[in-house]
Amino acid sequence: MPSMQKCGVIGVGFVGATCAYTLAVSGLFSEVVLVDMNRKKAEGEAADINHGVSFAKPCFVRAGDYADLACCGLIIIAAGANQKPGETRIELLSRNRVILSSILTQLTAVNQDAVLLIVSNPVDVLTCMAQQLSGFPVGHVIGSGTVLDTARLKYLVGQKLGVDSRNVHAFIIGEHGDSELAVWSSANISGVDLDDYCRITGIADPADMLQHIYENVRDAAYSIIESKGATYYGIGMAVRRIAEAIVRDEHSVLPVTSLIQGHYGVDGICLGLPSIVGRNGVEAVLDIPLSADELARLQGSAQKMKALIAELH
Repeated sequence: MPSMQKCGVIGVGFVGATCAYTLAVSGLFSEVVLVDMNRKKAEGEAADINHGVSFAKPCFVRAGDYADLACCGLIIIAAGANQKPGETRIELLSRNRVILSSILTQLTAVNQDAVLLIVSNPVDVLTCMAQQLSGFPVGHVIGSGTVLDTARLKYLVGQKLGVDSRNVHAFIIGEHGDSELAVWSSANISGVDLDDYCRITGIADPADMLQHIYENVRDAAYSIIESKGATYYGIGMAVRRIAEAIVRDEHSVLPVTSLIQGHYGVDGICLGLPSIVGRNGVEAVLDIPLSADELARLQGSAQKMKALIAELH
């Protein structure tokens, strides 16, 4: 049987390698297995991380093949094709579906009991595909969802209001992409309603400020990619947080992507929503209160995903 002390990472580009590093130094695992089409790349990443492991908790990082993932209780999928010049999103998704299908064919031949965490983008669509192609139980296939987007939101609100971001309680939900939305209606600072907290700090009408923060969150990846070519540190830390909730069976509430079945009038699509995450992946999706406008925007985000998948098929 797979062990939660062992983790696999499939695809060790910028994102996969950074995830492997954060997981190796997290103290969660005794072993991390790296699988990549470029075996030399996986070997190099494993060696580089191993050379610093003496500064952290014991963990052995090694390059491997799919057979080596049989023992892993958590498997991160960070593999995927990059968009070519002039290539449409549908064409890119078609190529990534072929890649994902190949990965899952090889993976399910050796392991059908792990929790799969999809990190490759577009994460919501690929999580839907992985759920369909793998045959794994609902909840065992999850995506990183809007966990990073939510962390960005908390950081920016904390910076603006001069408060520790860990005391900011708010979510980004929906698609990990342009149709995502901020849930301001139930946002609070350690239990103090966000609007009330803004008034306390002298911000009488925070609407423009909050809209600006939302837009910065939505467009954060574009800005970072323009500056440095790729994003990987933030998602690496987000993956570590999700892994902690799974391995430690925390029952933590995180806005991961999973198959939505009837929540908020949405059915049969994968989206990022606040969910209880533990040893078995997503244990429950939570219907947090939404305003009428937020509900409409969430349903619009779901329709966008359905249209995209229908076009792909």
